[in-house]
Amino acid sequence: MSEQINPPQTQDHQPGRETEMHPKPEYMPRYPGSGRLADKVAIITGGDSGIGRAAAVLFAREGAQVALVYLEETEDAAITADAVKREGREALLLRGDVADKAFCEAVVGQVIENFGKLDVVVNNAAEQHPQEELGDISPEQLRETFETNFFGYVYLTQAALPYLQEGAAIINTTSITAYRGSPSLVDYASTKGAIVAFTRSLSAQLAEKNIRVNAVAPGPIWTPLIPATFPADKVAEFGASQPLKRPGQPNEVAPSYLFLACEDSSYITGQVLHPNGGEVING
Repeated sequence: MSEQINPPQTQDHQPGRETEMHPKPEYMPRYPGSGRLADKVAIITGGDSGIGRAAAVLFAREGAQVALVYLEETEDAAITADAVKREGREALLLRGDVADKAFCEAVVGQVIENFGKLDVVVNNAAEQHPQEELGDISPEQLRETFETNFFGYVYLTQAALPYLQEGAAIINTTSITAYRGSPSLVDYASTKGAIVAFTRSLSAQLAEKNIRVNAVAPGPIWTPLIPATFPADKVAEFGASQPLKRPGQPNEVAPSYLFLACEDSSYITGQVLHPNGGEVING
């Protein structure tokens, strides 16, 4: 049995609330900004908490205005917006379900109306529901998981593309499970595999426009999705099996998004970064 890393805890609603976690995930950037996203505008789905929150605050520190798309976690979203504002940038809060194509179109419309442009799209919202047997995955669960985790990425990107100019960046959140699988998260891992293929295919389609499309495949990261997914004993030992013997913190993942969003990665497209605590992944 793995050793306890965090206190046992669960939440009964996805995608979970950061306000209810203990200890709280670490999301503040670790270093001063250097203007790498100066005057840029970014959309981040799942931007209220976890990796999305950490990326939003880091983007703001580097000079970006940020639109935070979230499902219903109003308190978490307000905390993230306040953190963005403390970095001297504007945060636009947009509540709704990315599985709704019309909502994704409305998000982009409001971003253009508010900021006048769009430079970076971070598709990050996700849900996951463990099932030990394939037959236990209901049609409703399968549909909802794909609609949030994959269809939402396509819908938002479709809505954003008419406004993205040369040099823009699209960043998709996939997962370590896309590469090594997950026996209890078959449908979730499948959506993350689809995201890898989506990233590679779209990068080829948009290369001639100099719009870069990349992805990040986090390993076990301490976010609200974890206590909202697993039983308390599994949450307590979450991340202990990784080579670094712990889960990652959101602010250890956010720099991967910054790198892919800014000009530091101007010769990188169709690729996936792997902040996963040391697990070697072929992909």
